[in-house]
Amino acid sequence: MLSESALADRLRPKLEFLYGEKACPCVEAILEMVRRYRPELAVRRRRPWDQRDVVLITYADQIRSPGQVPLAVLGQFLQEVGLEDRLTGVHLLPFFPYSSDDGFSVIDYRQVDPAAGTWSDVHNLGARYRLMFDLVLNHVSRQSRYFQLYQQGQEPYVRFFLEKQPGADYGRVVRPRTTPLFTPVPTNRGVREVWTTFSADQIDWNYSEPAVLLEMIDVFLFYLAQGADIIRLDAIAYLWKTPGTSCIHLPQTHTVVKILRDIIDAAVPGVLLLTETNVPHEENISYFGDGDEAHMVYLFSLPPLLLDALLSGDGTYLNRWLADWRPPPAGCMYFVFTASHDGVGVRALERLLPSERLDRLLASVRTRGGLVSFRRTPDGTESPYELNISYFSALGAPAREDPEMQVRRFLASQALMLSLAGIPGVYFHSLMATPNDLEGVRQTGQARSINRHKYTVEELRTALADPTGPPRKVLEAFRRMLAIRATHPAFHPQGEQEAFCCGHPGLIGLVRTSPDRRERIVVLANLTDQSLSCRLPSPWGQRVHQDLLAEENFEPPSLGPSIPMAPYQVRWMTMAFE
Repeated sequence: MLSESALADRLRPKLEFLYGEKACPCVEAILEMVRRYRPELAVRRRRPWDQRDVVLITYADQIRSPGQVPLAVLGQFLQEVGLEDRLTGVHLLPFFPYSSDDGFSVIDYRQVDPAAGTWSDVHNLGARYRLMFDLVLNHVSRQSRYFQLYQQGQEPYVRFFLEKQPGADYGRVVRPRTTPLFTPVPTNRGVREVWTTFSADQIDWNYSEPAVLLEMIDVFLFYLAQGADIIRLDAIAYLWKTPGTSCIHLPQTHTVVKILRDIIDAAVPGVLLLTETNVPHEENISYFGDGDEAHMVYLFSLPPLLLDALLSGDGTYLNRWLADWRPPPAGCMYFVFTASHDGVGVRALERLLPSERLDRLLASVRTRGGLVSFRRTPDGTESPYELNISYFSALGAPAREDPEMQVRRFLASQALMLSLAGIPGVYFHSLMATPNDLEGVRQTGQARSINRHKYTVEELRTALADPTGPPRKVLEAFRRMLAIRATHPAFHPQGEQEAFCCGHPGLIGLVRTSPDRRERIVVLANLTDQSLSCRLPSPWGQRVHQDLLAEENFEPPSLGPSIPMAPYQVRWMTMAFE
């Protein structure tokens, strides 16, 4: 844990880079905040992160039941279906009062939305799970008190938001949307055009004003004091804006992430900082810095590459990406996932997948009832940004295919995801094999509603009561995979990962090794609807002796086994060391 003087030494040059002569009072203000929250932070003690850790991604009001608050219902449901001892973490998507975007347009950062519960309900959940909170720090709701005071012209809030400057160059700004970059709003000084990266209801903060950064650091420390074990920095890539630049990944943005990391190192070591940057892979992993920025970054390339491989039966591009796998810096990890509250981002496919292959993927998603969202590029054209579809529906069965194949294909995607190095995140709708919610899209007019269905607890119980239905089959398979994974250190999030060639483009081969090098597991995945066989590299084949998933033992011949692989089968095979 950093001492106060060491924290000050780390903060000072970073704040000087951001604010010049205004840095000194900022350093003292941050130290005072850390002192104020330290009594609440001092009681935080958690075991180290390891292969037991799996995070459920869910809305706080994901499950409703008459007469109960949703946060309490969520905890009860996880226990009822046997997941309390399988999942160790819960990512509660923004549970604050909000005005749009299902929580990501925050009105009040420090309150729990009464429709979801109270801080007491959050704390009760935190007594059983590690919690992830979102710090929505790029923008705030138009209905927030901050923005209302800006409109009224009150100090210092009049400087908290970015107004369009006459003659400034905004032509290079990288956009994640097709909506206008600036939105006109009424103020007591007349109509002003304010920066709105994501929507007219989400007003971007002006971080060149030091008071904005200090306010968000106070919110950050408040979340840590409320029990957050992971802080997710939402839309962090767009944080700092400078006209004439791309306004994405600017050095000042990376500096802000480093400041937050310094505060964690000083106040609550062991808490993880996670950056959400839905961008090409090399840009995404830049947020590790030199091991001094984020502890975790999302593995954004995996969901679309895995989807492409399973829909085409060709893992060529997924295999290439796995072969080029680079471990993160010491002390850092990937957040591994296939589905989330957002769609499947395709910016991560840039330079990984040929354009014609991407076009085939877009077409496949549309034929399965999905939608495609676009972003506006600096040259004014539109480019695919996100596939809006339930991951279960995305892996749906073509006509005349046995519907059971959809379940097998989907479980193959989840088993392979759980095999990769990092901490897995499992979206609630993946656990329940939820199909596309087209009615939700019709009601909201928002493409992302296709993957954000809210359930009643009775709906879930009815779905799980059918032993032949996809929800029951998928949930039971998850329970089993998570139980196995938790007992094998080879799946440690910081364990080694090495890809190898299986001799067929429809096969994936990996070796996972525990940090202490006492356990090694060979992972094989068949991405096709055909039975295949894989001959393991010598001398591995002579040392493989059990498939943990199939509960099958091997007696390898001297030249190494030819491992049979059923359609969409994934194997986790233990391997003896020399």
